[in-house]
Amino acid sequence: MHTRGGSSSRGQSGLGFGSRVSSLLLAMFATMATIYVAGRLWQDAETRLHLVEELDKRTGQGKSAVSVDDTLKIIACREQQKRLSAVEMELAAARQAGFVSNKLVDKGDGHSKKRILAVIGIITTFGRKKNRDAIRKAWMPTGAALKQMEDEKGIVLRFVIGRSANRGDSLDREIDNENRQTNDFIFLDGQVEATEEQPKKSKLFFIHAVETWDAEFYAKVNDDVYVNIDALGATLSTHLDKPRAYIGCMKSGEVFSEPTHKWYEPDWWKFGDAKSYFRHASGEIYAISRALAQFISINRSLLRTYAHDDVSTGSWFIGLDVKHIDESKFCCSSWSTGSLCAAV
Repeated sequence: MHTRGGSSSRGQSGLGFGSRVSSLLLAMFATMATIYVAGRLWQDAETRLHLVEELDKRTGQGKSAVSVDDTLKIIACREQQKRLSAVEMELAAARQAGFVSNKLVDKGDGHSKKRILAVIGIITTFGRKKNRDAIRKAWMPTGAALKQMEDEKGIVLRFVIGRSANRGDSLDREIDNENRQTNDFIFLDGQVEATEEQPKKSKLFFIHAVETWDAEFYAKVNDDVYVNIDALGATLSTHLDKPRAYIGCMKSGEVFSEPTHKWYEPDWWKFGDAKSYFRHASGEIYAISRALAQFISINRSLLRTYAHDDVSTGSWFIGLDVKHIDESKFCCSSWSTGSLCAAV
């Protein structure tokens, strides 16, 4: 009996010791957790205090509270700053688009160069060399005289052509050989030469021209039209005060929905029940100002084309603040009195 009693006392003593150790460890963990949490709270408080101080420094305010009046003043100043920035951006865009009172362009080297009056693209195609030669003999200078016209009259003249669907074939080689002799072509390398591609070709001409030459006007002419260059230059000069000018022999007419018709328009249904075209310049010859040419260049991917190039060009200016100038001198049906062109 004595032996069992002694063993029981030792077991109870061991249990008590284990309980005290557990309590001690729990207390240590609790103390450590308390210290950790307190440290984090203190660190967060310091961070918030630092941020408040930095905010005060940046805003120039030493007080944490801002009155309603001060808040409204701050908002008003920010709005005025936004408006000023917007106006500055619009002014820069307007200058870039040619909306300036003078006709001189600063080259950036302290010298000013007079802007070219007009770049005239004569739209031509394969198999039309006789037409081109006739134009060269009648009203388009060649060789040194072509450069002299650019320098003295500010008028650039070029034939405009695309490339063959079979790039590098005999058609391309013939045009390349002709250009080596005359040096008076604009090649639209990304444009396939085809009748149905004519509207896209005209668009690419304006894009190429405005990105190559800084001119007041850009004109498109067909290669079966004879032009009085001096009269054309004089007429365009009278419209220098119109920054968004669209000049031509303005017309409208029936939209033909029959596929067999010469002037068939696949998108005829877009022109309403009356099936009548909107007002646009006749395709023999028309001119647009620098701002409109830049508009075409910037929005090239958004501007769609119709079956005919003159209708396509007119469609691009619908909804814009454009001055449509119905210039009778651009009506080329005959060499009437005052006309500057004639279609043959």
